[in-house]
Amino acid sequence: MARKAPTDDPGDENLRVGPAKDWAAGVPAVTVAMRDAVNQMGVKRSAETLLRLNQKKGFDCPGCAWPEADKRHIAEFCENGAKAVAEEATLRRITPEFFAEHSVAELAERSGYWLGQQGRLTTPMLLDAGAEHYRPVTWDEAFGLIADELRGLDSPDEAVFYTSGRTSNEAAFLYQAFVRAFGTNNLPDCSNMCHESSGSALTETLGVGKGSVSLADLGKADLILVVGQNPGTNHPRMLSALEKAKRGGTRITAVNPLPEAGLLRFKNPQNPSGVVGHGTPLADRFLQIKVGGDLALFRAFGKLLLEAEDAAPGTVLDHSFIDTFTHGFDDYAKAARATGWPEILDATGLTREEIQAAFEEVRGSKRLIVCWAMGLTQHKHAVPTIREVVTVLLLGGHVGRPGAGVCPVRGHSNVQGDRTMGIYEKPKDAFLDAMSAEFGVPMPREHGFDTVDAIRAMRDGRAKVFFAMGGNFVAATPDTDVTEAALRGTALTVQVSTKLNRSHVVPGRRALILPTLGRTETDQQGGQEQFVTVEDSMGLVHASRGRLAPASEALLSEVAIIARLAGTVLGPEHPVPWEELAADYDRIRDRIERVIPGFEQFNTRVRRGSGFALPHAPRDSRTFPTTTGKANFTANEFEAPTVPEGRLLLQTIRSHDQYNTTIYGLDDRYRGIHAGRRVVFVNPDDLKALGIRDAAMVDLVSEWTDGTERRAPEFRVVAYDTARGCAAAYFPETNVLVPLDSTAEISNTPTSKAIVVRLEAAL
Repeated sequence: MARKAPTDDPGDENLRVGPAKDWAAGVPAVTVAMRDAVNQMGVKRSAETLLRLNQKKGFDCPGCAWPEADKRHIAEFCENGAKAVAEEATLRRITPEFFAEHSVAELAERSGYWLGQQGRLTTPMLLDAGAEHYRPVTWDEAFGLIADELRGLDSPDEAVFYTSGRTSNEAAFLYQAFVRAFGTNNLPDCSNMCHESSGSALTETLGVGKGSVSLADLGKADLILVVGQNPGTNHPRMLSALEKAKRGGTRITAVNPLPEAGLLRFKNPQNPSGVVGHGTPLADRFLQIKVGGDLALFRAFGKLLLEAEDAAPGTVLDHSFIDTFTHGFDDYAKAARATGWPEILDATGLTREEIQAAFEEVRGSKRLIVCWAMGLTQHKHAVPTIREVVTVLLLGGHVGRPGAGVCPVRGHSNVQGDRTMGIYEKPKDAFLDAMSAEFGVPMPREHGFDTVDAIRAMRDGRAKVFFAMGGNFVAATPDTDVTEAALRGTALTVQVSTKLNRSHVVPGRRALILPTLGRTETDQQGGQEQFVTVEDSMGLVHASRGRLAPASEALLSEVAIIARLAGTVLGPEHPVPWEELAADYDRIRDRIERVIPGFEQFNTRVRRGSGFALPHAPRDSRTFPTTTGKANFTANEFEAPTVPEGRLLLQTIRSHDQYNTTIYGLDDRYRGIHAGRRVVFVNPDDLKALGIRDAAMVDLVSEWTDGTERRAPEFRVVAYDTARGCAAAYFPETNVLVPLDSTAEISNTPTSKAIVVRLEAAL
């Protein structure tokens, strides 16, 4: 029998700090996963659900976007995947009585962890203007209210339509079709805050804003660089792929300010050696780089490759590839040669010997893969950093060959698919032309708001309706106080959700909560069971079929919510048959096939085995759809964060009991943190230099070049093996430290990985 939701909100009252681990997974991962599953779902439901997770005839994990191999293990999930499923398939329920008992003001005082533990939302709820409590409403009332508000706007551009990565391909495609038929491109999404920098850099350099490698490529690589990424917590199933590659002879180098347990040693619970043995050491080399020093490191690799070629002409660089397929080599080479070693060493915090030893492996690799995540993407100079990654790969011809390429690891299931489906504020004309031809309605051409610009628009009164298809916008975004004030200034906020979160208690003048089906649940439309599709981090599209009975009879699928809303807003005479599309998802897939290249015979191919891979021109044929028609070298300005004396450079990170903004629990056992979250990890030598003792209570105060400051109060200092001059703390608690206007160049992604802070004694 599953346990009831907690009534208390423990906070950090019982915070304990112990030693960090030097290995990940093993028996504890299984124990924790099963404990959480049984607590939320009970024994029988846990077994039925987890055995369908990531299976070909089952449902896709609502957590990360890591791909599955064609051959699946009976338990094809990780600890955090089990936690994600347990949260969604929980037996706990939030009914109208819950909202009658708890006012919005009371709920706003609760932690994100407590809110998420209360269970599944079951009924559409409305917060009237001036009311203290949400009250139940019918779906027709909810859609009518939204339609009245949208039709009353002076312009469609006064509405913002946000999307989280969990939305299926079918729902995302229909959603963007409705939003554009309504008349706006205001389609911000969670990509704007995570891998937008990757997409910007890769589109410019390679012509495709996605990764170029497959799961099989990892096992063919000579060397894999894992940079700015913690797979043991954020993408745990990646550890199995790295273990397999390692056993096949692949070398692995980890580049990160923090030593992460998953890359040190992996005890695979699916193998006997992972249960009773020592496990597999994964990283052959660990470069403990300073926060934001990755551009300098890859510039050093490029500089050394050029110098090695000078010393032994024709033996180091892939001149055939460079001459045939690339553009801009000379300008890049000039910039790389001019970069001095003092600035490289200062930016990276590494020694010349450490860089040289890592370079020798890069030089000797015929097949090189670079994997990265938000440790690279959330800096002011994030886009130039990823361009530098690409240049090193281009020098060796490591694009369009098996076992080599770029591997940005997406952090949320189907966040990549949403972008493929058209969830983008800056659509290309070709896509809009295809949409107009398919649906018979004009599509708006003016670019819309991304996430940061959407917050600015709401703050300034230029956006008056906020509609969120999933996610937890308040907890995911920067500058918490500004974001919350912006949302509260709108006329209406609408949240399509499965669980309660912080965004529900930061309402506009009026607010709606629309409960929806989860991935684990059956979806009946038009008298038949439907399935949806998702795209993983490596461009594979496959089906997902829930099997559980819905948490409430009142739930609608995301597709049904969009279709009914579109019909209400646009009226019965609109040329798009919204209800017909929602009654049979095959019809939506037929439309996708006609609009988006790569989805030919969509309905046929997605029903076969593991689905199908989308085309990727640089990988498939070494063709590069860039402005030059070739892969582009770039001569980037050398840049790294600078930190004044007595300050630290803070990066935001996840706890192991966390997925994005969802807090599963209050432990981070790999880092030795138990029963709490408000901690800041600082190198012991930095603490000594600052005169701060381990376990002291401090406020984190961020400092910005325009003179502004932000404060996050009452964090416990934890002496930890992080890079000198650097610190780390969990988000969303530290989101308040990042001003709205501190964003990456080009991508406009918040700079959550490079925050200059001072530590002040807490009052």
